[in-house]
Amino acid sequence: QVQLVESGGGLVQPGGSLRLSCAASGRRFNIYDMGWYRQAPGKQRELVARITSGGDTNYADSVKGRFTISRTNAKNTVYLQMNSLEAEDTAVYYCNAWSRMTGVDYWGQGTQVTVSS
Repeated sequence: QVQLVESGGGLVQPGGSLRLSCAASGRRFNIYDMGWYRQAPGKQRELVARITSGGDTNYADSVKGRFTISRTNAKNTVYLQMNSLEAEDTAVYYCNAWSRMTGVDYWGQGTQVTVSS
């Protein structure tokens, strides 16, 4: 069982930056692929960025060059650095952990990011 707790959301002006953190409980954090997803009002949840257990990353086209995902296995934490934020980035951001071995995934409770002047 893995529990995920996101933090770092808030209100930011267009062009600003935020860093989201996701702290995971439980053992063997390093075996999980970790991801950030977001869901805006009236829209489906979408993948923002993912980092594998081996450190490979991929991003949604809409955030490439602006967002960076990283992980610190010693701290059981994954981060999402968000720069040059736009109003379209406004959403609830969710952390996800997925085990390739079991196929089971876990979700955090979400953190609100609002980009507005």
